[in-house]
Amino acid sequence: MSVHYTLNLRVFWPLVTGLCTALVCLYHVLRGSGGARPEALDGADGGFPLLKAALLLLLGYVLLRCRHAVRQRFLPRSPHLGGHPAFSPRPFREPGLGILLESYYEHEVRLSPHVLGHSKAHVSRIVGELVRAGRARGAPGPIPGGALALAFRGDFIQVGSAYEQHKIRRPDGFDVLVPLRLPPLVALEPRGLGAEPALAPAFHGCFVCALKAPPAPSGAPGGHWLRDCKPFADSFCVDVRGRRHLSATLVLRWFQSHLQRSLATVRYSLEGRCRVSLTPGGLEQPPVLHILPCRTDYGCCRLSMAVRLIPAVHLGDGVFLVAPPPMTLPAGPLSELPGGLRAEALWGVNTARQELKLLSLLQEWAPPGACHLKCLQLLKALRDLGARGLDPTAATQWGRILSSYVLKTALLAVLLRDGAPAQGWEEARLCQRLEELVQFLRDCLLRRRVLFHCVLGPGGAAAEVGPLPKVLREAAPVDLLAAFDGRARELVAARLLSTWRRLPRLLRAYGGPRYLARCPPPRSQRVEGFPEDEP
Repeated sequence: MSVHYTLNLRVFWPLVTGLCTALVCLYHVLRGSGGARPEALDGADGGFPLLKAALLLLLGYVLLRCRHAVRQRFLPRSPHLGGHPAFSPRPFREPGLGILLESYYEHEVRLSPHVLGHSKAHVSRIVGELVRAGRARGAPGPIPGGALALAFRGDFIQVGSAYEQHKIRRPDGFDVLVPLRLPPLVALEPRGLGAEPALAPAFHGCFVCALKAPPAPSGAPGGHWLRDCKPFADSFCVDVRGRRHLSATLVLRWFQSHLQRSLATVRYSLEGRCRVSLTPGGLEQPPVLHILPCRTDYGCCRLSMAVRLIPAVHLGDGVFLVAPPPMTLPAGPLSELPGGLRAEALWGVNTARQELKLLSLLQEWAPPGACHLKCLQLLKALRDLGARGLDPTAATQWGRILSSYVLKTALLAVLLRDGAPAQGWEEARLCQRLEELVQFLRDCLLRRRVLFHCVLGPGGAAAEVGPLPKVLREAAPVDLLAAFDGRARELVAARLLSTWRRLPRLLRAYGGPRYLARCPPPRSQRVEGFPEDEP
C-alpha cells in the first residue's frame, strides 16, 4: 500500500487557465517589444489567438464542471430520517455507500505502511536507548541499590493498534510497556477483585498484589524475611487489610523520576537525530515521551510522535500488571474504597500479547482479502465522525465508552461467536459487516448491557491464545461497560445509530476528495449533540 494524493479539480483548472492566459499574454508582450509588428495579411486582429486560447481553456473548465454535476446527480443521497427513531440501524443497500466508504478509507483512514514502518523503527530506537540507560543507572532514590532495588528489566514491549495493524490516520501515538525487575527477595501474590461484592462493577477488572516470601532453599532459615524487605516495603508498598501490597501509585512515581534521570543521560546522544522531552502523567496517567524531528533531519517521515511509557510487572505467560489502572474507572476521587482497599494499590492488567496472538490466528483462518481489520478501522472513523459537534464533556464520555479497546473487543466477540471465525468477511461484504458491528455495539449498550473482556475469566479466549496465569484463568468475567450508567449508554447508543444513518452525508462532508462534498445539510438535520439524538 502507498499514500494516495487527490487532485483538487476546483483549484487545479482555474489555476491552469490563469497560468496559460498569463503565458500567452507574456508571449505577446515579448513579441511586441521586439519591434513593430507587420500587419496581418488578411487584416485579422492579432489578439485573436489570445482570445481563442482563453475560450478553449474556459470551455474545458465548463465541461469538467458539467461532468462533476452529472456525477453528483447520480451519487446516492443519504436516507431520509423521518419518523420515530427506533433502536435499530437502517440497513444501507444503496451501492453508493461502498464507494463512499472506500474513498473515505483511502483518503482519511488508511496509513501508509512506509510511514508507519519508519515511525515504529524510530520509536524502537529511541525507547531502546532510554530503557538501556535506565537499566544501567540502577535504582537510585530511597533504596541505594543491591538486592532490594527496583529497576528496569532492560527490554520493552510495543503494544496497541500501531502494532496490531488497525491504527488509523497518523502514526503519531504509540504505547510501550517497560517491564520492571523486582528484587530477588520479593515475590507477588496477585488477586483479582472480580469477586468483591462490596466493590462497584467498574473495579472488577483491577488487581492487587500482596508481598510474599519467595520459596526458600531447603535448609535455609525462613525468618527475618519481613525485616530484610522492610526498605523495599516502606518505599513501594501500602497496607491493605493488614498486609503489605505493592502500590501502583508509588511505583509510577518512582518510574517517572527514573525516566527523567535516564533521559538526561541519553539526551545529548540523541540531539543529532531528534529532540526528546518527557511529560509526567502525574498519578493518573503514565508519562509521555515526545519525539520531535530535528531541524537537520531530512528523512522522508518527519513526524512528531508521542509515546506512552507504561510501567509493567510481569505475572507470567506474557501477562503484565500495569500502572495506573485503565481510565474506565468512575470519575472522581478514589481514596475511599469499601472493604479496606486503597486506590493506590490498584493495578490494571495488560493482555496485549494474547490479543495480538488472537488477531494473528484470525488472520490465518480468514480467507484471502478478509476485511475484518478494515471494518475495525472504519468503526473507529465512524466513532470520530460521531464526536463532531459535541461539547467537551459529552465528547469525553463518548470517547470513553466507545474507546478503541472496546471497539476491538466488539470485533473479536463478533468474529468468535459463530464458531467459524472470519467467514463471510470478504471485501464485497464490507458494508454488511460494518452494519453488523454497529448492531452488536447497540445490543451491548442497550439490551445485553455487557461487553466482556476477550481474555479474562472462564468465558475468555484462553483456548486460542495459549496458557494464562492461574489468577487470570480463575478471575471473574470483566465487563468493559460496567463503569457507565444506563443513561450514558442510552445516549451513546442513540448517537451511534444517528451517526450510522447519517453516514453518507458525513462522508461527503468530511472525507475523501473534496469534489465528493456536497452543500451542508439544513440546520435541522445536522448532528450537534446528544440531546438532538435522544430517543
